Amino acid sequence: MKFQTEQKLLSVFAYSSLTDIVFLLIIFFLLTSSFVVQPGIRVQLPKSEQAEQETQRHIVITVTDKGSIYLNDESVTMETLGGRLAQALAGAQDGMVVIKADQNVSLQSAVQVMDIAKGVGASRMLIATQPAM
Repeated sequence: MKFQTEQKLLSVFAYSSLTDIVFLLIIFFLLTSSFVVQPGIRVQLPKSEQAEQETQRHIVITVTDKGSIYLNDESVTMETLGGRLAQALAGAQDGMVVIKADQNVSLQSAVQVMDIAKGVGASRMLIATQPAM
């Protein structure tokens, strides 16, 4: 007994293998791309050889090269910084303040911000840097 087979062209395209390949490409590009985006104020941080990564959420004071001061992404002046910082420190557990000062900011401005922070009860202060490449 001989079976006959018909040889027809497939008129339907199988999308399952194509979707698998596209899915794998999407996963590859998501894992290899860098999504480190810092929203908010643009500041060129000074470079440091011994940078340490902080993952906890702290109070952040940003000083731009134009002299603008931001407390947790809200614009403040040097005169109102103390009062606003005291309110923010009242709700903080550890009393740590991170200072992000642009590399072109004068040392006097950075020290003045540190004095205000220390005066209203900041127990620890960190100066944010970026790793030197």
